[in-house]
Amino acid sequence: MSRRRRPAERTTDERAYTVHPLEDKSDKAADSQSRSWSGSSSWLWDREERRIWLICLVFRAINGLMVQTYFNPDEHWQALEVAHRLSFGYGHLTWEWKEGIRSYLHPLIFALLYKILAILHLDSSLAMASSITTCHTKGVRVYMAEAPRVLQSIFASFGDVYLYKLSKLVFDEHVAKWALFCQMVNWFMFFCITRTFSNSLETVLTTAGIFYWFLAIESSKKSKMHSSRKLALTIAALACAVRPTSAITWLYVGLIDLFQVQSKLKFIFIEVIPVGSLVLSLTCLLDRLMYQSWVIVPFNFLKFNFLSSGGDYYGTHVFHWYFTQGFPSMVWTFLPFSIIGIVKSRERKLAGLIAWVLGLYSVLGHKEFRFVLPMLPITLMFSGYCLASMEKQTYPSNSRSKNTRATSVSEKDGNKLKLKLAIVFLVLTNVPMAIYMTSVHQRGTEDVMYYLSKEAHKGEVSSILFLMPCHSTPYYSSLHYNVTMRFLDCTPSEKRDVVDESDQFMLNPSDFVKSKFSDSLLLNFSHLVLFDAEERQLKDLLSSHFVEAKRFFHSHFKVDRDLQSSVVVYIKKEGT
Repeated sequence: MSRRRRPAERTTDERAYTVHPLEDKSDKAADSQSRSWSGSSSWLWDREERRIWLICLVFRAINGLMVQTYFNPDEHWQALEVAHRLSFGYGHLTWEWKEGIRSYLHPLIFALLYKILAILHLDSSLAMASSITTCHTKGVRVYMAEAPRVLQSIFASFGDVYLYKLSKLVFDEHVAKWALFCQMVNWFMFFCITRTFSNSLETVLTTAGIFYWFLAIESSKKSKMHSSRKLALTIAALACAVRPTSAITWLYVGLIDLFQVQSKLKFIFIEVIPVGSLVLSLTCLLDRLMYQSWVIVPFNFLKFNFLSSGGDYYGTHVFHWYFTQGFPSMVWTFLPFSIIGIVKSRERKLAGLIAWVLGLYSVLGHKEFRFVLPMLPITLMFSGYCLASMEKQTYPSNSRSKNTRATSVSEKDGNKLKLKLAIVFLVLTNVPMAIYMTSVHQRGTEDVMYYLSKEAHKGEVSSILFLMPCHSTPYYSSLHYNVTMRFLDCTPSEKRDVVDESDQFMLNPSDFVKSKFSDSLLLNFSHLVLFDAEERQLKDLLSSHFVEAKRFFHSHFKVDRDLQSSVVVYIKKEGT
């Protein structure tokens, strides 16, 4: 393994904890010697990397099992609900699947998992995602494993290792370990990466792809072999197939590389186009099989979200939201460390990638935290660089002067204290928040489906009406029982002034129910589910035929609507 030459007087501890200074660009001829990597060992995982992966696997599995809250409808409605329909024949397809703007590639991963569970006769509420059996023993609530989130946890563990490998490739092993620490501790990564979003898988693929791309750049300096670039291109194409907007990331990476390669035409026509065309063709064939017609999902997706601004139907934010609110909230207290790491490392390519992605996503009116999730690991890598630099300062130079040596010891103690305080600060500001957000905040809509699933399997449920904003709860993938269910529709209309059912209900719950559901229609449902905020306005209307059966805590504070502190289940009165 090539190492950077260091002064002979440095101690062993110093050499072990020296941060690789990428900013030293003066000696370009020695650039290949300034990186702590080996082309052959980077391809295969060494013993240390396999050990790290096992640690990450256990950590992410626990992470996945701790996630008991509701974050965004797409976790269920665009992945598990579709997979459930493919595997068991029932499940709701939202309007996106009728318009052909979603690829079946991502849901098929979980459909395969469901099929395996069915073959093993494990497709019950004990194993299905969001159908966790709850046992009350001496007041202790025990939750069974959630299969899809555990599967996503496996993917997430690979993402952790590839962040470690990328950090080691770009900087050194010491920075890599600190980057992994930041990835594990960050609250939003813990909160989101094990959820079954397409963004979560996109994040893993992006991290792995960027690693192989950087490996290809370094390999090209020593040989003409570009096999790692072809692998990077394949991973990039898969990321775009899973999430077409991932093209924003790979456009930047490709353009940077295009300016550096000698044979630009060969790069485009021999490497990029063949790999991209192959993956696009295979995904189009897959979607042709599933849609029963030719559908070019990436085109439809980009047309709806970019050309027609269709995503604005679900809300918009100001242009600077990602820079001033969204992404800082995700990075959280790691933000100052990441900024310092970016400045000190002078790794402009990756820092530019972050700015590029945030900038282009800012052009879109509709913005969500998860859209920029692939940039979070890279940002946390710079936090790792900052922490590694701080630790380096705890190992002063071995000076011959006694006075200087005494001063150095004093500085060493001061720097150690700063590092310890930084670690304590990051842990205390992230770990409690991660636990709260994954285990407490907005858990009522998950818990109510666990309850309804249990009741349905006992034969106590015949039909359910959800009187709440559309997609507020999981659906058949959680209930895993084929009963009639109805939720308030929020399909976008071609006419801008048309108000959907969900918004009509939220504007005036009482008038909406009276006009939309007569007493006879309401009595067709054995169970009603609603938030307590709307329950207060509907209580008199419902009390004649329904009675409260169960109430679940949901949230301590409001998010984007009135406080929805609990979810309430009403059942039809006997004899009604």
